[in-house]
Amino acid sequence: MRVAIDARKINDFGVGTYIRNLLHWLSRLDKETEYLLICRRSDCERLEALGPNFRPLPNRSKNYSIAEQLSVPFHLMRAGVDVFHAPHYVLPALTPCRAIVTIHDCIHLMFPEYLPGRLAHLYARTAYWVATNRAARVLTVSESSKRDILEYCPMSPDRVDVIYNAIDNRFNETPAPEQLTSVRERYQLHHRFLLYSGNVKPHKNLERLIDAFARLRQQGSDDVKLLISGSEISRYATLRRAVHRYNLHKHVRFLGFLSTDTLAALYHLADAFVFPSLYEGFGLPPLEAMASGTPVLTSNVSSLPEVVGDAALLIDPHDPESIADGMQQILSDTALRERLIGLGRIRASRFSWESSVRRVLATYRRVSAS
Repeated sequence: MRVAIDARKINDFGVGTYIRNLLHWLSRLDKETEYLLICRRSDCERLEALGPNFRPLPNRSKNYSIAEQLSVPFHLMRAGVDVFHAPHYVLPALTPCRAIVTIHDCIHLMFPEYLPGRLAHLYARTAYWVATNRAARVLTVSESSKRDILEYCPMSPDRVDVIYNAIDNRFNETPAPEQLTSVRERYQLHHRFLLYSGNVKPHKNLERLIDAFARLRQQGSDDVKLLISGSEISRYATLRRAVHRYNLHKHVRFLGFLSTDTLAALYHLADAFVFPSLYEGFGLPPLEAMASGTPVLTSNVSSLPEVVGDAALLIDPHDPESIADGMQQILSDTALRERLIGLGRIRASRFSWESSVRRVLATYRRVSAS
């Protein structure tokens, strides 16, 4: 069997995490299948190291471009591929073999205002339609995302398989004491603090989080800081304005991108993890925090209740007062904190990349055989 995987987004957040773990576990589980990895030339050496049955195919076309609609099928046709896996919703219409597509969420259909313009929205709508009509199997990462996909792209539910994501194993390990001390000193964390980690796009709801944090301090918790980790913060000036509106510039800190090791240490040091997102296809950060032994507060919408189960405190993300009350509760109620920490570790342990990738591999074989 010869399988091609589009790995051009391997360095991204979200989809990149999915691709990295997919390839890592395929390299451990399957030594027989020939894997052809469509990638950036700069990633070729890294991908060759996966094993002798992994071969990179350099591709220069940009994601979400017309060029990829031609160059990717050309690679597949020339290589004689049996099955092609598109790890996000763009599946070229001219794909010359049987295909599998992973659709993580429907955010570009549900929140078109986040796209750069009407042309991008049209491209997204067309890409979703092609993916769901052209693929032999559609994979997604939660039952919530499956419902969204079926709502926007009507098709037989039997064609959609839910295969959960999981977390990096490093979040299951307690950082060394010297690592914790180093991170504490580097960021001067000599106080209680709440942590948010993820990207900072509008649906992450960080403006309301800052509103809620201001309420929390007004209610008497004025010794608590808020740390926000995420790339491209400079693109969203509204967050800075929200901080200055409440005169919180000494109490809210934007940390930018963090390495996995630094983030793991921050999870362990934080008094609570807050994640009031309006929409998630899956939502890895709450699970990462749970595995780290950090109590979690998150939203009662989209896939988040499905992922966290009863191991997190759920709030209404549209209501800053609900978010503030949740933060106050999780900071002040010791019994609640201990319960969430215990349940969180158990919950996070139920998600495994190995078992998820085994199911993806079985799908490759089933589609190839059919």
